[in-house]
Amino acid sequence: MLKAAGAATGAASLGIGTALSASPAAASPAAAAGRYTHPGLLHTHADLARMAAKVKAGAAPYTAGFAKLTANRHAQSGWTANPQEIVYRGSGSPQNYATLYNDIHAAYQNGLRHHVSGESGYADTAVAILNAWSAKLTSVQGSADRFLAAGLYGYQFANAAELVRDRADFELERFQKMLSTVFSPLSESFLTDHNNAVVTNYWPNWDLTALACVLATGIFCDDGNKVEQAVEYFKNGSGLGSVRHAIPVVQDDGLAEWLEAGRDQGHSLLGVGLMGTVCEMAWNQGVDLYGYDDSRFLKGAQYVAKWSLGGDVSYTANTRRKGAIGGWSGTETASDAAAVDPTMTRPVWAMIANHYTKRRGLSAPYLTRIAAKAAPEGGGGDYGPNSGGYDQLGFGTLTFTRDRSASASASASASASTSTSDTTGSSDQTAETSASPSASPSTGSTSPATGRTPAKKSGDLASTGSTDLVAWTAATGVTALAGGLLLLRRRGRVRDVRDGAE
Repeated sequence: MLKAAGAATGAASLGIGTALSASPAAASPAAAAGRYTHPGLLHTHADLARMAAKVKAGAAPYTAGFAKLTANRHAQSGWTANPQEIVYRGSGSPQNYATLYNDIHAAYQNGLRHHVSGESGYADTAVAILNAWSAKLTSVQGSADRFLAAGLYGYQFANAAELVRDRADFELERFQKMLSTVFSPLSESFLTDHNNAVVTNYWPNWDLTALACVLATGIFCDDGNKVEQAVEYFKNGSGLGSVRHAIPVVQDDGLAEWLEAGRDQGHSLLGVGLMGTVCEMAWNQGVDLYGYDDSRFLKGAQYVAKWSLGGDVSYTANTRRKGAIGGWSGTETASDAAAVDPTMTRPVWAMIANHYTKRRGLSAPYLTRIAAKAAPEGGGGDYGPNSGGYDQLGFGTLTFTRDRSASASASASASASTSTSDTTGSSDQTAETSASPSASPSTGSTSPATGRTPAKKSGDLASTGSTDLVAWTAATGVTALAGGLLLLRRRGRVRDVRDGAE
């Protein structure tokens, strides 16, 4: 049902400030016919053909993006996999998950390099890595961080495999079984039970890793139930990763607060990248989450971009409840947006900026500026040795740079009197006034679930997965307070996210 509705969903969505109908039509016929388009996760056939043609023609900035890829040590055809039977992530376990994420990025980068260069040796390497892991891996274990591992590496694995799924020597069914039995069950469980914790215990990026994994697995395995679960959760999920909880307040200037900005910059960049990944994979199957709720994600991404560039942003103080169902409990308040390091970057911006400005023709000056600053984007191995540098597959300058579509150009021209060009490096004031005419905070958030069974190990709930992210993070601006659930205050109004009431 969701597959068949994809084209209508995309066509019905409107851009901010313009009545755009930029539906992902290329993916819709296959979805309507009862199966998903392949390749159809982060990259489609058209995307891969565009990259190859642009690089062959020596076009900028594709050549710079491809140079970043070929210089990466993971993108070499001599890479040899080191598969494990059990992958562990988190305290109290013999952590070996670095082996997994290094091999995944090698498979992805070799697969991508094959499509751009046409050289079969890179595809051979990607297939060998993926087959080795699907033949050996049986489970992902550890502390609460096992959910992060399942989510992050599940969606990345699926994207790497999607690049070579049509190869005769790729063990497709075995790989589908691994995704469906090792990775996705942990992510589905997290979205349902949140590790038996209070639903607000985990910041948005935890939900978003799980969403990305379930959606990617559903598409890769042609499993409509998983795709529907992910799309529905994005729109109406009870946890902090659903779109109205991750982006709870739309401001009068058209930007929208990113909840995790009250925590730190690194995890906010992670969250924006993950939400963009979910939106892009859905778009390539005819489902428009980019435009959902009056393009709420655009407003949130613009907010994080402005903040990360060193601009002033307002932040609505909130208190979230923490702890285990029937066990220990507490609260934590974020009162302001955390400090930022304007030099911090992750390869998350090209995908988002190109969608809104090139596909839809919208003005997104903060996204444009920060994407240009981050270009050419690299990938795993270019952003430090720890896991934070491997949370995104990257190379967006190569993979997501696109010419403006004809429909987007026409719409942009028609609205030129009210929109600022997204290619001119607009000022902060211009960015604030051009992003959107809509400023009303959305209501209708669903209720966080209650009444779950007690956690088996309450101490396991506090894990954040941040032990190796010191280089990412800035000051959190978070202080503990007693009492209260997650309350969002805006101009004297109080919104309790339990029921969406103002």
